[in-house]
Amino acid sequence: MSRRYSFIAVLGTLLLITAACTNKKSVNPLANIGSKQPDKVLFDKAMDAMRHNRFDVARITLQTLINTYPDSEFIARAKLAVGDSWYAEGGAASLAQAEQEYKDFITFFPNMPEAAEAQLKIANIQYQQMEKPDRDYTHAKRAEDEYRNLILQFPDSKLVPEAKQRLLQVQEVLADREFGIGRFYYLRQSYPASIARLTSLVEKYPLYSKADEALYLLGQNYEAEIARVRSDPNSKNEAAKGRMIEEFTKGAADAYSRILTRYPIMDRSDDAKKRLAALHQPIPRPTKAAVAQNRAEDASRRETGTIGKLMSVVRKNPDVAQATKVGDPTLVDPTPMSATQVVQEATRAAMGTSGEKGITVETVDGSATPPPNEPAPRSDTPAAAGSAFSQPGAVADPNELKPAAAPSANPPAQNAAPDPNELKPNPPDSQSTSNQALPPPPQVNELQQGQSSSSASADASSTAQATDEEISSSKKKKKRGLKKVVPF
Repeated sequence: MSRRYSFIAVLGTLLLITAACTNKKSVNPLANIGSKQPDKVLFDKAMDAMRHNRFDVARITLQTLINTYPDSEFIARAKLAVGDSWYAEGGAASLAQAEQEYKDFITFFPNMPEAAEAQLKIANIQYQQMEKPDRDYTHAKRAEDEYRNLILQFPDSKLVPEAKQRLLQVQEVLADREFGIGRFYYLRQSYPASIARLTSLVEKYPLYSKADEALYLLGQNYEAEIARVRSDPNSKNEAAKGRMIEEFTKGAADAYSRILTRYPIMDRSDDAKKRLAALHQPIPRPTKAAVAQNRAEDASRRETGTIGKLMSVVRKNPDVAQATKVGDPTLVDPTPMSATQVVQEATRAAMGTSGEKGITVETVDGSATPPPNEPAPRSDTPAAAGSAFSQPGAVADPNELKPAAAPSANPPAQNAAPDPNELKPNPPDSQSTSNQALPPPPQVNELQQGQSSSSASADASSTAQATDEEISSSKKKKKRGLKKVVPF
């Protein structure tokens, strides 16, 4: 019996020695992947810890990999995974740490495909902390900047469409904030400040869901300024008042006209037509392309349900359901307008110097060669007939204006040759080809021979005006419930 136990012990020892000396890969019990690379073992251990939400263990393991094997092929993935661990852990402090890790990854590995992923997560960190339009807009503004950086720095990345959609939602929130400020200034009768805010809004965020409301309120601001100028008892310069009224009328007409040409199917289009008629301004008609574009933008928006509206009361994040899903977001901010500029433009209009920056002085180039001197007049040169200042021996001035000759009492002879430059009316009943009207000149946009009919039809469809039936059929069946504008 003891001999059998001794044989089993010797056999077990041989098996252990054989297993220790074999050339097969060792099995990683954590990742279940066969490998002899210790850096791969550490990376798999860290990934397993992250799957089980043990983020501190994962970070310690990943940091060990980075410090111990600086030349490993897993260094880039390990640094990105450190940021992912902070990102998955959540919380304001963890998200701030994750953002720093992602920025370090972009700094060390800017040419890797994962750099665009790190930039997207930086933007998403700000997006998650974004608040409602009437609250702090710091995170919304930073999210806009980070999404723009991704689109501009990594234009070939497959993550660009997702970044554009998120950027449209962020810009919807920022535009709603600007609209609220502009409306606040209007209700406080600070019309220049409201005009500056709303003008900057419609220029910066043309895809805003309430762009027609912003333009209509902009026109109302200009009309309020017109009423203020007319009722000003201290102003006695009627000419200056007329120029200011003309300038404000132009601003209001431009705002109302833009509603009809850019947002023809929105709710304020009918109101814009009424205001243009009241101001005695022409009413423009939109093109078919503008109607189709506005229809596509409006169809991509969705309405917030009853439950969503109730949850928005207690929810910190804003409602972005009204953000459009078509079109390209604004990537470069235009120059904003200030209230001071509005006042200065009105002042220049009142003074009659609108658009004039100063007086220009023309300088004479001293290096230019002067013309040759004319010969002195001679006393024996006959005076020109008909000159008012003709004197004996004076030379006729070729540039002198002469009065028209008086009509002669004797009519010209019948056989006199007609003047070819004389303008004659066409006889109404003449059948002669010489008296027929000339053909009209060719138009620039006329279809010439050899021109592609498809390109010509595409250009014609883009500039063709839409009919009333097309505009009315594109409008929404139910209005959003317009906010009442307080009259001035």
